[in-house]
Amino acid sequence: MNVGLFFGSFNPFHIGHMAIASYIVEYTNLDQVWFVVSPQNPLKKKSSLLDQYHRLQIIRAEINDIDNLIASDIEFSLSQPSYTIDTLAYLIGKYQDYKFSLIMGADNINSISKWKNYMQIVSHHPIIVYPRPNINYKEIYKNVTYLKDAPIIDVSSSFIRRSIKNKKKVSFLVPEKAWSYIDEMNFYK
Repeated sequence: MNVGLFFGSFNPFHIGHMAIASYIVEYTNLDQVWFVVSPQNPLKKKSSLLDQYHRLQIIRAEINDIDNLIASDIEFSLSQPSYTIDTLAYLIGKYQDYKFSLIMGADNINSISKWKNYMQIVSHHPIIVYPRPNINYKEIYKNVTYLKDAPIIDVSSSFIRRSIKNKKKVSFLVPEKAWSYIDEMNFYK
C-alpha cells in the first residue's frame, strides 16, 4: 500500500487541505492520503491550537465516507513536540508492508533544512510537493516530485481563525461537515 502522509496542525481543516489530498490521490500513485494531526508542531506555538482531539474529529466528520482519505491520530501517543522523523520510524515499524511518502507545500520543502534529521527524511522517503502562492520551489533534492499542475488554493487556517473571531462568514472556506462541527461547537469565536 502506498500512503501519502499529509502532516499538519489542521487548525482548522479547510478546503485547501481537502483539495490537495483529493488531487494527490487522483493524480499520483498513492492509494491513500492520511491527514496526520500533529498535537505539537515544534515550529508553532501550542497555545494557539484547538485541542488535538477536536481537530481530528473535524477532519473525520468531513472524510468519514471517503475510503482513500484517512484522519490519523498516530502522533497523539508519541512524544511531543512531534518530529516527522520519529513519526516515520514509528509508522515503518508498525506498517512494514506500507510505503510512506510525505506530502508538503513548496514553502515547507524550501525550509526542510530546519527539521530534525531532515537529510534522512529526504534521502529515504519520497516527497510530493504541491505549489503554494508566491513560493518558488528550489529543486535540490532527488526524491521530490513537484506537482506543478496541482491547483493552488490560497487559503490559510490562520485567516479562517481570525475571520471567525471577527464574526466574518467563512463557511465557504471549510468543507461542509467540518464547518458544521466547528460552528456547532463554537470553535475559534
